[in-house]
Amino acid sequence: MGLNLLHSNDRKGLYPDSWYAATANMLNRFDALDGDVRADVCIVGGGYTGLSATLHLAEAGLSVVLLEAHRVGFGASGRNGGQLGSGQRLDQQGLEALMGDPEAAKLWQLGEEAKDLVKSLIQRHDIKCDLKPGVAWTGSSAADVAHLHDYGAHLQDRYGYESLDILDQQACHQMCPSPDYRGGILDHGAGHLHPLNYALGLAQAAAAAGARICEQSEVVDIEPGPQVKVRTDQGRVTADHLILACNGYLGGLNSQVAARVMPINNFIVATEPLGDDAAKVLAQDVAVADSRFVVNYFRLSADKRLLFGGGESYGYKFPSNIEAVVRKPMTQVFPHLHDVKVDYAWGGTLGITMKRMPYLARLSPNVLSASGYSGHGVGTATHAGQLMALAIQGQADGFETMARVPAPSFPGGSSLRSPLLVLAMTWYALRDRLGI
Repeated sequence: MGLNLLHSNDRKGLYPDSWYAATANMLNRFDALDGDVRADVCIVGGGYTGLSATLHLAEAGLSVVLLEAHRVGFGASGRNGGQLGSGQRLDQQGLEALMGDPEAAKLWQLGEEAKDLVKSLIQRHDIKCDLKPGVAWTGSSAADVAHLHDYGAHLQDRYGYESLDILDQQACHQMCPSPDYRGGILDHGAGHLHPLNYALGLAQAAAAAGARICEQSEVVDIEPGPQVKVRTDQGRVTADHLILACNGYLGGLNSQVAARVMPINNFIVATEPLGDDAAKVLAQDVAVADSRFVVNYFRLSADKRLLFGGGESYGYKFPSNIEAVVRKPMTQVFPHLHDVKVDYAWGGTLGITMKRMPYLARLSPNVLSASGYSGHGVGTATHAGQLMALAIQGQADGFETMARVPAPSFPGGSSLRSPLLVLAMTWYALRDRLGI
């Protein structure tokens, strides 16, 4: 069954003490499920995947009940780096090698649709989440920069993607004055946003479209069959279709997904507002992700704080001092911030897969699942929700394209996967530190 991460690091029914929660456009609590309910579709998980599926199904006129153990946007959807990236989590060269060129081209197109979907949902539902254009990928070594430049040229030549600037060291430093970075690419078609406000906006839109959202309704049992029965401590939903949208918080609800999607933790700090000194971190209001295996990612908040994500921890419990874990990579990238005050520090759990591509699957004729976004979830999870909503309505092309991506189980299934990942990530982190 594995450990249930819903209760490992957080207080029941409460958002973490993050800068996002402190600046959220909070919604009133949705009532918990109470008694027996009938629906066309039951959705488990109130993050981007579940909220997007709920919204799209409700807009199509189906009756939908969404069950969330804590609050909507409680998990990775409300805690992440807020980066809306292009394409898929695995780059196109990796996808071409894995799937062949025609399938890789379809996946690129789906990745672009994901990005457009997020932008259009924000516009259509007037979601106030500070969406801004621009994500840069930076390299810390000559080899990393050469690889990024080569990849940028590949996207331009093979996919006709013209929204990229290739950055030499000088251009990179004009954008991000870190002594650690030696060049990269800037993607103007990508973007960044306030992730919790985006999730809350999706929830508000779904409720307005007629969906029933139940918070503090943790699922304890699922009984498959032509009518799926989904049970919480307070009630039961009987539905024609079930969508599992739990990502890193699946627990023991489905062993097939658990063997392929592993929860790992990631950490972010928000510094005090930097004022005019913000330009020493980022001279442009773009988000940055670097080329290390344990990725550092950062951007400025609307009130000029540095939101910096990085650091790693092994095991299911968050470290007791998250600030110290993140301060280490932050001062490597920005040595001048060694004694900057940190106002917020928080952790979150995401789902990763062996191939770093999401795992979309039809677990039985009327049960769909999508998870394992591997840090590329803002666009991909929103899109996966829409693709599952379409599949339930008989339009399964996009869903099936994503479901064809190979998703091997972690060695040893869900019992051994964590120690093996610790070993692998420790080795890669060591490689980063030694500059191999």
